[in-house]
Amino acid sequence: MDYQNKLVLAPMVRVCRFMQGTLPFRLLAAEYGADITYGEEIIDHKMVKCERKVNEYIGCTDFVEKGTENVVFRTCYEERNRVIFQIGTSDAVRALTAAQIVCKDVAAIDVNMGCPKSFSISGGMGAALLNKPELIHDILTTLKRNLSCPVTCKIRLLKSSQDTVELARRIEKTGVSALAVHGRKVADRPRDPAKWSEIADVVSALSIPVIANGDVFDYGDFARIKAATGASSVMVARGALWNASVFSPEGKVHWEEVKREYVRKSILWDNDIKSTKHTLKEMIMHYSCLELPEGKGVIKSENLADIAKLYGEERYYQFVNENRFSSNGS
Repeated sequence: MDYQNKLVLAPMVRVCRFMQGTLPFRLLAAEYGADITYGEEIIDHKMVKCERKVNEYIGCTDFVEKGTENVVFRTCYEERNRVIFQIGTSDAVRALTAAQIVCKDVAAIDVNMGCPKSFSISGGMGAALLNKPELIHDILTTLKRNLSCPVTCKIRLLKSSQDTVELARRIEKTGVSALAVHGRKVADRPRDPAKWSEIADVVSALSIPVIANGDVFDYGDFARIKAATGASSVMVARGALWNASVFSPEGKVHWEEVKREYVRKSILWDNDIKSTKHTLKEMIMHYSCLELPEGKGVIKSENLADIAKLYGEERYYQFVNENRFSSNGS
């Protein structure tokens, strides 16, 4: 896995059940130019309850929670060499158990050390790890020692730039292949400007690739943040969620076209309806309003057939499902 000069889709999650980093969105971002695509953060407790199943009906690989048949993570061969599986964890052994279940189907394993959400911090995961360097070392060295795929992690800035650099150096010593740095502190809000200069301090202190994250909304921002930080690669979150064509060197495609392509990919990969609705609502809220007919239609939709009808994709929905039906000989 090469982390030099890459455009990266960030792991994005609002709460555990509504995920933006799902397969259709990752494939959409890759179609527009993303070189590496992170999956949504998945908690190790959830992943260790899963078993791997080849889904011939959809043409993908599912990791299904035993006893519930809930799909916790879905991937496919097409993204095998660029998808990063991100774990939420607070325990080295459990992290390894979760990683071993999925590592042969992904390009790398990443540990979330930056999520500021209460559900993550309360479980000792995400940003809660930033103040536990010994535990960070234990988790990363355990993964590195036992996995054949690359291991990385993603952090936020600490109280001072010196603190961040010291932690980054400790992380580098574990042997990770790259480090992603979100240029905000735990208490910062998305509207607060990302501190690119503090990412630069990390870059100058390390020899491994650093992936810079924060305030990337247009294709031109990729060059600007690289110039300001010296980072090897650049990661984008909200900018991609609002318009995945941010990765295109030809410039952004109109958001209506991007949205329609996302709907088609959600249909093709039988995406969870709650996830599909949440991502569409995020797109709509950025450019428009949920109180208009489109927003109300998304909110009322109960399944992918409803979404297909709302966006004029009934024929595509019918075509996909008829071909699945016939190809499985039913």
